Amino acid sequence: MLLKRIIVCLDVRDGRVVKGTSFIGLRDVGDPVELAKRYEAEGADEIVFLDISASAEGRTTLLETVRRTAEQLFIPLTVGGGINDVADIGNALRAGADKVSINTAAVARPEVMTEAAARFGSQCIVASIDARHEQRAIEMHARPDAGGEAGARPWYRVFTHGGRYPTELDAIGWARTCAQLGAGEILVTSIDQDGQRNGYDLSLTGAISEAVTVPVIASGGAGSPEHVRAAFQLAGADAALLAGILHDGLTTVGEVKSVLAAAGIPVRPVLESRP
Repeated sequence: MLLKRIIVCLDVRDGRVVKGTSFIGLRDVGDPVELAKRYEAEGADEIVFLDISASAEGRTTLLETVRRTAEQLFIPLTVGGGINDVADIGNALRAGADKVSINTAAVARPEVMTEAAARFGSQCIVASIDARHEQRAIEMHARPDAGGEAGARPWYRVFTHGGRYPTELDAIGWARTCAQLGAGEILVTSIDQDGQRNGYDLSLTGAISEAVTVPVIASGGAGSPEHVRAAFQLAGADAALLAGILHDGLTTVGEVKSVLAAAGIPVRPVLESRP
């Protein structure tokens, strides 16, 4: 049986790890290199490094910070933000990343996933999807009584540029397309739940898990180890992304894994996770 993974996310802006709520209200958390080392020692299975302002600012990822982080890690490192083409993907991998996460560039030019998978392998390509639960305007017009209540069909809109720009893409359909084009994993973040700490969006995560055959990473909303358990047992996620509750000391990777193991969810023991 495949082990479920606990992945720690480091959102980086101006060389510092930050954390906010629903992609806004960012506050400083610490140095990315030191935090990555700490979370690996605590038992994290992977680290995700996201340069959250790179796409919006029209620049590439801060590769020197990637290099410094990768030099300190023995667990896989995924890098995202400011990845525009195959050349950028190659640069990130050469800087020490094991995988590269792409969002904005994939929406702008979906074939970049196919080109990158052919060159580097699907296992290196993570399709990152930032989505918000909305109701289609046409449905609102046809069913004004629905108003987003029970009975209305859920629809999740894909956003790019760090959650700043809406697209016309449906998250579930887009996830399926990404997998078909060569993405080896899908990282799905609920903008609604991000930083709220009341649990992952199980409907969104579950729908994408059912729609694709590649691993799905749940992101956005974890407030306790029980939320992680629910993402695995109720939404079929293969991995769960954690950030704020670890940064603020509300729990540890070890505590999360203990809850998962007690629930019969296969995870790598913390001691075996250490280098």
